[in-house]
Amino acid sequence: MSANPVRWFEIYVQDMHRAKAFYEAVFLVKLEQLTSPDLEMWAFPMHMEKAGASGALVKMEGCPSGGNSTIIYFGSDDCAVEAARIPAAGGRIFKDKMSIGPYGFIVLAFDPDGNMFGIHSMK
Repeated sequence: MSANPVRWFEIYVQDMHRAKAFYEAVFLVKLEQLTSPDLEMWAFPMHMEKAGASGALVKMEGCPSGGNSTIIYFGSDDCAVEAARIPAAGGRIFKDKMSIGPYGFIVLAFDPDGNMFGIHSMK
Protein backbone atom coordinates (compact mmCIF):
# COMPACT_ATOMS: atom_id res chain seq x y z
CA MET A 1 0.00 0.00 0.00
CA SER A 2 1.31 3.42 -0.89
CA ALA A 3 -1.13 5.34 1.33
CA ASN A 4 -2.99 4.94 4.60
CA PRO A 5 -5.66 2.23 4.16
CA VAL A 6 -8.61 4.12 5.62
CA ARG A 7 -10.25 6.43 3.06
CA TRP A 8 -13.77 7.00 4.35
CA PHE A 9 -15.99 6.20 7.29
CA GLU A 10 -19.71 6.19 7.91
CA ILE A 11 -21.41 6.44 11.29
CA TYR A 12 -24.97 5.15 11.10
CA VAL A 13 -27.53 7.04 13.17
CA GLN A 14 -31.27 7.03 13.83
CA ASP A 15 -31.81 10.70 14.74
CA MET A 16 -29.80 12.78 12.26
CA HIS A 17 -30.60 16.13 13.89
CA ARG A 18 -29.36 14.91 17.26
CA ALA A 19 -26.26 13.18 15.81
CA LYS A 20 -25.31 16.20 13.71
CA ALA A 21 -25.65 18.52 16.71
CA PHE A 22 -23.57 16.15 18.87
CA TYR A 23 -20.59 15.87 16.50
CA GLU A 24 -20.66 19.58 15.63
CA ALA A 25 -20.66 20.47 19.35
CA VAL A 26 -17.88 18.05 20.33
CA PHE A 27 -15.49 18.82 17.45
CA LEU A 28 -16.55 22.45 16.75
CA VAL A 29 -17.10 21.79 13.04
CA LYS A 30 -19.96 22.24 10.59
CA LEU A 31 -21.10 19.15 8.71
CA GLU A 32 -22.11 19.52 5.06
CA GLN A 33 -25.09 17.71 3.55
CA LEU A 34 -24.25 15.33 0.70
CA THR A 35 -26.85 14.59 -1.94
CA SER A 36 -27.53 10.88 -2.17
CA PRO A 37 -30.65 8.94 -3.17
CA ASP A 38 -32.41 6.86 -0.52
CA LEU A 39 -30.28 8.04 2.41
CA GLU A 40 -29.39 11.15 4.36
CA MET A 41 -25.70 12.00 4.67
CA TRP A 42 -23.86 14.80 6.45
CA ALA A 43 -20.08 14.88 5.83
CA PHE A 44 -17.32 15.95 8.15
CA PRO A 45 -15.00 18.64 6.73
CA MET A 46 -12.89 17.26 3.88
CA HIS A 47 -9.59 18.38 2.40
CA MET A 48 -8.88 16.17 -0.61
CA GLU A 49 -5.25 17.33 -0.87
CA LYS A 50 -4.44 16.44 2.76
CA ALA A 51 -3.66 13.09 4.39
CA GLY A 52 -6.24 11.24 6.45
CA ALA A 53 -9.79 10.06 5.97
CA SER A 54 -13.08 11.86 6.11
CA GLY A 55 -16.56 10.45 6.40
CA ALA A 56 -20.19 11.12 7.12
CA LEU A 57 -23.12 10.55 9.41
CA VAL A 58 -25.61 8.35 7.55
CA LYS A 59 -29.29 7.60 8.10
CA MET A 60 -30.50 4.75 5.91
CA GLU A 61 -33.56 2.57 6.22
CA GLY A 62 -32.65 -0.83 7.63
CA CYS A 63 -29.21 0.16 8.98
CA PRO A 64 -29.20 0.19 12.77
CA SER A 65 -26.89 2.31 14.88
CA GLY A 66 -24.85 1.38 17.93
CA GLY A 67 -23.51 -1.97 18.96
CA ASN A 68 -21.11 -2.24 16.04
CA SER A 69 -17.54 -3.46 16.26
CA THR A 70 -15.94 -0.60 14.31
CA ILE A 71 -14.33 2.30 16.15
CA ILE A 72 -13.41 5.47 14.33
CA TYR A 73 -10.64 7.56 15.90
CA PHE A 74 -10.77 11.32 15.37
CA GLY A 75 -7.50 13.23 15.56
CA SER A 76 -6.99 15.96 18.15
CA ASP A 77 -4.31 18.18 19.67
CA ASP A 78 -5.40 17.07 23.16
CA CYS A 79 -8.20 14.51 23.35
CA ALA A 80 -9.22 15.71 26.82
CA VAL A 81 -10.50 18.96 25.28
CA GLU A 82 -13.12 17.28 23.08
CA ALA A 83 -13.88 14.71 25.78
CA ALA A 84 -14.91 17.51 28.12
CA ARG A 85 -17.62 18.54 25.62
CA ILE A 86 -19.11 15.07 25.14
CA PRO A 87 -21.53 14.87 28.12
CA ALA A 88 -23.05 18.31 27.46
CA ALA A 89 -23.54 17.35 23.80
CA GLY A 90 -25.54 14.24 24.76
CA GLY A 91 -22.90 11.50 24.69
CA ARG A 92 -21.08 9.63 27.42
CA ILE A 93 -17.48 8.77 28.17
CA PHE A 94 -16.53 5.08 28.20
CA LYS A 95 -12.80 5.55 29.01
CA ASP A 96 -11.34 8.85 30.12
CA LYS A 97 -8.09 10.04 28.57
CA MET A 98 -5.54 7.25 28.89
CA SER A 99 -2.00 6.69 27.72
CA ILE A 100 -1.25 4.25 24.93
CA GLY A 101 2.49 4.55 25.57
CA PRO A 102 4.66 6.04 22.84
CA TYR A 103 1.59 6.25 20.57
CA GLY A 104 -0.07 9.03 22.56
CA PHE A 105 -3.43 9.14 24.32
CA ILE A 106 -7.01 8.13 23.59
CA VAL A 107 -10.53 8.71 24.88
CA LEU A 108 -13.35 6.27 24.12
CA ALA A 109 -16.92 7.56 24.15
CA PHE A 110 -20.45 6.87 22.93
CA ASP A 111 -22.47 9.26 20.78
CA PRO A 112 -26.23 9.68 21.44
CA ASP A 113 -27.01 6.80 19.01
CA GLY A 114 -24.84 4.35 20.97
CA ASN A 115 -21.92 4.36 18.50
CA MET A 116 -18.54 4.07 20.21
CA PHE A 117 -15.82 6.33 18.81
CA GLY A 118 -12.34 7.31 19.84
CA ILE A 119 -10.31 10.50 20.00
CA HIS A 120 -6.52 10.28 19.64
CA SER A 121 -3.83 12.84 20.49
CA MET A 122 -0.11 12.84 21.15
CA LYS A 123 -0.43 14.98 24.29
